[in-house]
Amino acid sequence: MLLAADVGGTTTRLGLFRREPDRPLPIRTARFASLDHDGMAAMLDEFLAPSNETGPIESACFGVAGPVLEGTARLTNVPWTIEAAEIGSRFGIARIALLNDLEAMAYSVSALGQDELATLQEGEPLGSGSAALIAAGTGLGEALLHNQDGHFVPAASEAGHADFAARTPRELDFVRDLSESLGRVRLEDVLSGSGLVNLYCFVHDEPCVAGTAENPDDVPAQITTSALAGDCRACVEALEMFVSAYGAEAGNLALRSTATGGIYVGGGIAPQILPALESGGFLEAFRNKPPMTDLLAAVPVAVILHPQPGLLGAAVHAAELL
Repeated sequence: MLLAADVGGTTTRLGLFRREPDRPLPIRTARFASLDHDGMAAMLDEFLAPSNETGPIESACFGVAGPVLEGTARLTNVPWTIEAAEIGSRFGIARIALLNDLEAMAYSVSALGQDELATLQEGEPLGSGSAALIAAGTGLGEALLHNQDGHFVPAASEAGHADFAARTPRELDFVRDLSESLGRVRLEDVLSGSGLVNLYCFVHDEPCVAGTAENPDDVPAQITTSALAGDCRACVEALEMFVSAYGAEAGNLALRSTATGGIYVGGGIAPQILPALESGGFLEAFRNKPPMTDLLAAVPVAVILHPQPGLLGAAVHAAELL
């Protein structure tokens, strides 16, 4: 049996998987609010307690939203510290890995079927080319997928905390306004759920209905719903700015990694705004980097539609530990 976890700032997903030739098969999965538990061990106690599965847990992999240093992870948006050795000892797991959440998600890429991807740009992939992953959700993450003898090997980053680079007069005004309250404007201050709310506040003189949800966590979804329906011109502009900035950073990532094997767009936001990503603004910003326009036009770009790629990727890597 394989144990996998996708530990996020808002939600943690846990799963038990069985190793199969093509990819791990989920036996049981569960979703938890991360802050409802004091730590990873307490959450695992609850998840594993009702288990009727037979056989020991042979290996485990946890993807966590934060940097992992020498088997220890200190989460960025949750007051937890996770130590691989401690978890392994407590639950009797001999092989256990902690990965950055985007690194874990990147392990899912090679296991995805064509029906679990939405192509934005077919491009001209090179079999020897490396790839990269960008994912906006609660935060923003990026991972590299180095091509080693035809096999993708993921590598972590903390790129979401890098500086956001404005490209247009409108974006410059936005960064100027946002920096008054935040100081340094990070990529995830723009490309995330809260980043979309920041854009919403910038373009609205007065809040519209989309920004009046009782639960603040519902506001990003209401903004996108309003924008996709064309109900509010300012919401449309906010989403257009988001999509353009997303495409620009995806293009930056493609250049940094020479991702001739493809760029994959993950995270919870992309599938929800797929019509906006397909409308042209994303790819226009992605390619508009002369003198590298032709190179970027040849890079395949696809949105991950699988509902839990982080959990799947963690299970894929857990299987590789055996």
